[in-house]
Amino acid sequence: MVARKSLQSTEKLLKEHSQSQLLAFWDDIGPDQRRDLLGWIEGLSWADIDYWVADLVKKAPAPDIPAGLDPPPFYPAKPHDEPQRAKYAQAVEVGTELISAGKVAAFVVAGGQGTRLGFPGPKGDLPISPLKNKTLFQIFAEQIRAVCERFRAVCPWYVMTSPLNHDQTTEIFRENHYYGLDSGDVFLFQQGTLPNFDFEGRILLEKKDEIACSPDGHGGSLKALYESGAIDDMQRRGVEYISYWQVDNPLINIFDPLFIGLHVLDKAQMSSKTIEKSGPFEKVGNFCIADGKLNVIEYSDLPDELAEKRNPDGSLVFKLGSIAIHIINRTFVEKLNEKGFALPIHRAVKKIPYIDAQGNSIKPEKPNGIKLETFVFDALPLASTSIILETIRSEEFAPTKNATGIDSVETTKQMMIDRAADWLESAGLEIPRKADDSPDCIIEIAPGFALWKEDVPAKLDKIPPIKPGDKIYLA
Repeated sequence: MVARKSLQSTEKLLKEHSQSQLLAFWDDIGPDQRRDLLGWIEGLSWADIDYWVADLVKKAPAPDIPAGLDPPPFYPAKPHDEPQRAKYAQAVEVGTELISAGKVAAFVVAGGQGTRLGFPGPKGDLPISPLKNKTLFQIFAEQIRAVCERFRAVCPWYVMTSPLNHDQTTEIFRENHYYGLDSGDVFLFQQGTLPNFDFEGRILLEKKDEIACSPDGHGGSLKALYESGAIDDMQRRGVEYISYWQVDNPLINIFDPLFIGLHVLDKAQMSSKTIEKSGPFEKVGNFCIADGKLNVIEYSDLPDELAEKRNPDGSLVFKLGSIAIHIINRTFVEKLNEKGFALPIHRAVKKIPYIDAQGNSIKPEKPNGIKLETFVFDALPLASTSIILETIRSEEFAPTKNATGIDSVETTKQMMIDRAADWLESAGLEIPRKADDSPDCIIEIAPGFALWKEDVPAKLDKIPPIKPGDKIYLA
């Protein structure tokens, strides 16, 4: 039984913070549920909660946009002159050596569910490849395996889940025998959570004995890496650099020697890839320099006059979009966590399932509360040095965020086909095309066949002539 003294102290605590509703169903739940609920309540950071309610929940804070924003310097996707070509060549050499030495780890943020895609499970288990219906996890695993084989190295894979999908994800990896990777080289761990609130600042209950919580955002990854023991595991292995990406992008180039090498040559602590935005209001973050530090300003926060500002040649001044691809030093993550670590908290108005005052389970049809989250790019201003490398959208950025329309399963599959066709065409193969210039065929290239476009010419003898309507799988 729960000690009466413990209950009384919890009641007093909740009353002080105007959250007494968390015990509204105390009489309806059993001893084990009561003990768990008290544990949840005691584990909350009450000083933070009072601040969040006052400054983030009950009111929407104005965007904190630094004065004097400037566009940041960046490395172009292709070198512009001879000195740059020489540096890129050196960077590729450095990156290759580090991958071969096992100094680089893969890290995917995979805490999300496929709900918005109409998929009932972890987003990483979404079938996405155009012919074989490989899942996102399988595509990543095959790329990691191909890199390990090519460079004769062990490249460990760290997978951050959330309480929403950790057990499911763990079982998916077991059922698929870790997709051919050594299970000892795959480290799954959970991110933290933050409580959900109604618009009046009351913490919601998801069940009578359970607080409504959500994952703490991709910014929680830097804390979770440390607290889970993943950083300790990296240290034991001699890993120095972390290749970070988000689970919804099957075109990711996980181990890019150029990106790794430029990061290391410039002695950076956290670096980013970028694409040129399709327009001033594309829904990606904007890279900016503020007070001498690299920042990412959310597309919804950047003032219209800055979003639309143009150079004399007509190009956007703030043209560099953030695509959540980073190289992060292991020691940088350690340093951030040494004395406690907190990134800024952001508010998001969402539809949050909850238990109402009568104990009914409610699934709202419109937004009814506030979720809080952190963003990994808020760590960029904390880095002593940070570089940006441009990449080509069609080569490396096909996010799968929506069931239909922009950034959907359909567009992602088409981008995978388009990239495969481009790789083959660049090697001299003729690709049948439709009137709109899209490939009149379906092509899927496995990472074991070609990791990069440059691999294809050596495999030409293994590729049959391609006719209109063909379906070609290269493995």
